Amino acid sequence: MISSEQIKAGRALTGLTQDDIAKATGLSVQTIKRMESIGTGRSSADNVMAVQKALEEAGVTFIPENGGGAGVRLAKPKIK
Repeated sequence: MISSEQIKAGRALTGLTQDDIAKATGLSVQTIKRMESIGTGRSSADNVMAVQKALEEAGVTFIPENGGGAGVRLAKPKIK
């Protein structure tokens, strides 16, 4: 499961606001704020997955905890 820090970092990389994520996921802005402030552990797995999917669709790649710390990166744009 992604962390609140990864959500905030993903939003920062993409320039998306909490309102943007709420609209993309169908969740309330309050839910997004809560996920970012108190962590994702208190949110349902479905809500966390919805936020993760929205950020991934915006180009965010989530890096799992692998001894070096969890993180995010912005994917290179796909060349068509």
